[in-house]
Amino acid sequence: MRIRGFAPSTPCWVELASADPGRAQDFYASLFGWEPAGDRFKLDGRAAAGLTRARPGRPAGWVTYLSVEDLGASVHQFAAAGGRCLSGPTDGHGGQGAIVSDPSGAVLGLWQPGDFAGTQVGGEPGTMAWPELLTADPQAAAEFYGRACGWTLRDEVGSHGGRGEWLTAAHNAMAGIAPGGRTAWWRCSFQVADCDAAVENAMRLGGRVVVEPTDMGIGSYAELRDPFGAAFAVTAPSTQPVELTLAFSDIAGMELTFPG
Repeated sequence: MRIRGFAPSTPCWVELASADPGRAQDFYASLFGWEPAGDRFKLDGRAAAGLTRARPGRPAGWVTYLSVEDLGASVHQFAAAGGRCLSGPTDGHGGQGAIVSDPSGAVLGLWQPGDFAGTQVGGEPGTMAWPELLTADPQAAAEFYGRACGWTLRDEVGSHGGRGEWLTAAHNAMAGIAPGGRTAWWRCSFQVADCDAAVENAMRLGGRVVVEPTDMGIGSYAELRDPFGAAFAVTAPSTQPVELTLAFSDIAGMELTFPG
């Protein structure tokens, strides 16, 4: 489906910083069917993810970006809550961005759109999926992101192995939280049609498996690393019918286009 805009403080974009952007381009194009387009990957002609070269202030790996209305104010809010600004604000391709981290070191991007809001396609194979914070201290994370982003945490312990959901101020879920090690990080995920097949393809292309395909009830996921060490996940939604509820008050400006 086509996406035209994002509510403030919700994930809007993912970008890979790689020491070898050219070879990374080949890997992900083969894995997800993406079309390389300079500093972006496209899917059927629409922007699906970003690509840049790793550099000081922009660590190698995948970063999830949040849409913000005022980049300077958002960077200040992250710092006031105990986070850090690693780079920026800087002018980017269609807007302004900054890289920030929470007190535990988990990295996010902030994006103030100009004529580019973020990913232009979602809900199908090859598109960004559910971002998730992996942390050993969900309570500290809840306090920080509540102050920095206005989020609340639901099901902090829950019934899914410690997994929970981040809710916007409008009480809509838009990211997850899961148990992690000593180093917290935000895991980027991408939707695929078949998790096992995607893992096999990634390995054939030179990637490696960190977490084997795992059934989560509502679908399956696996965690991978690309040939250059960047971690990411692939998720395949369950083929069983599910009820989908969209809160349009929280996705103002979004245009949904369904096939058929």
